[in-house]
Amino acid sequence: MMEHLGFLITVFTFLVYALGISSTLHAIMNARTPQGAIAWAISLCTFPFIALPLYWIFGRTHFHGYVDARRTRDQHTNPLIKETLMKLPDSLPDRLERTPDERVMEHLASMPFTHLNQVDLFTTGADTFAAIQAAMREAKHYILIQFYIVRDDQIGREILASIVEARSRNVAVYFLYDEIGCTRLSQHYLHDLRATGARVSGFRTTRGTKNRFQLNFRNHRKIVVTDGRVAFLGGFNIGDEYMGRSKRFGPWRDTHCQIMGPAVLAVQLAFVSDWNWARGAFPEALDWTPRPAPERDEKLLVVPSGPSDQVETWKLLLLQCIRQAKDRIWIVSPYFVPDSDVVSALQLAALRGVEVRIMLPEKADHLMVWLASFTFLAQLDMPQIHFHRYTPGFLHQKVLLVDRTLAVVGTANADNRSFRLNFEISMVGRSQELIEKVEEMLEEDFKHCRQTGVKDYNARPFLFRFAAQTCRLMAPVL
Repeated sequence: MMEHLGFLITVFTFLVYALGISSTLHAIMNARTPQGAIAWAISLCTFPFIALPLYWIFGRTHFHGYVDARRTRDQHTNPLIKETLMKLPDSLPDRLERTPDERVMEHLASMPFTHLNQVDLFTTGADTFAAIQAAMREAKHYILIQFYIVRDDQIGREILASIVEARSRNVAVYFLYDEIGCTRLSQHYLHDLRATGARVSGFRTTRGTKNRFQLNFRNHRKIVVTDGRVAFLGGFNIGDEYMGRSKRFGPWRDTHCQIMGPAVLAVQLAFVSDWNWARGAFPEALDWTPRPAPERDEKLLVVPSGPSDQVETWKLLLLQCIRQAKDRIWIVSPYFVPDSDVVSALQLAALRGVEVRIMLPEKADHLMVWLASFTFLAQLDMPQIHFHRYTPGFLHQKVLLVDRTLAVVGTANADNRSFRLNFEISMVGRSQELIEKVEEMLEEDFKHCRQTGVKDYNARPFLFRFAAQTCRLMAPVL
């Protein structure tokens, strides 16, 4: 009996090490960064019993199948978009007027900058969801809703009530959520959603045989589109903490934007891509007619990004913004764990004399990411680089301001997850009115920050600094 058990253990051990070696070869051939390949290779060869399941869950950085689904989407929607854009040529800036920087961004977005748009910013959950619910009440044909986190709480029930009201008017509703972000969402809430007649789906990150064990990808987008006329995107999820009702976090500081004009179609297209992946079908009878905004003429570009992209879209967009900065670049991100490329770009910007301000939260909601961010106080300790920590509550906004020429608002953070693992969406604005609004908004935020730096990091106990460095080593899976 013991000999038989010993034989089984030997065979099992051999198989584990063989799988470890096979996974090591896979990591070397497919990891997006040399550091990640080395880390996984050492772990898989040395501790395969621990590293193998972790690699199957967290290791791969490519989201298989989505590209093919997007090609199907493009065949379905691109003729519609091209046809309708031709109906409103004034919405497209002349190609001769576009700067090289703008052309780079357009290539990343696979969509052009458009004029005749209007953007309104919201900085509180109350204002954001009041505007979203107002747009839902005015919808006549359809509502597209997509959030990373949905709670069955007061604001969650208010959104559900708005959906019930819309369905009573025979407005079609498509509701998409991320299963990982919504692990605590009750089945009762989903049942009530479906009972309205709304079409409801998780994003299904594990769909497809090659993605079966991949739990590390997230759909981090927060989108609402009504009738192809109004779109919302930004940092707010559906939850009472985003309304400032959390005793732990207190006031919640975030930024969301409402878009009207031709750029709405790009937001709608991002939703269609995700819905097509999740359900293998397209939302029916969507309106692809671009319409001028009612009041303003703002130049916008919507940039979806994710692990299915051929390049690291959001990271390249961030690098492009840093590279083109001449006077200032302000970065606001609750999760600041950039890779070496972004760190080097910020250092070069500082050497050019660019004022670099980085706003981070004082409070932590994800401890490991919060700890890892401290290590950059030392690495980016340069005269032109200033770190600020927002103190009144939790800072969750994702905003970028470059000189007086460009502002970015969206869902993407300055970390590996947004660079390589999350599906994100960002709005790039070029109008002076929007830039001035973002500048005024951030100037007010800086008044509520304390400046920090390497002295703050060095004054921390050794165990704190050791924990911070350890967490930084785990940045690829944070």
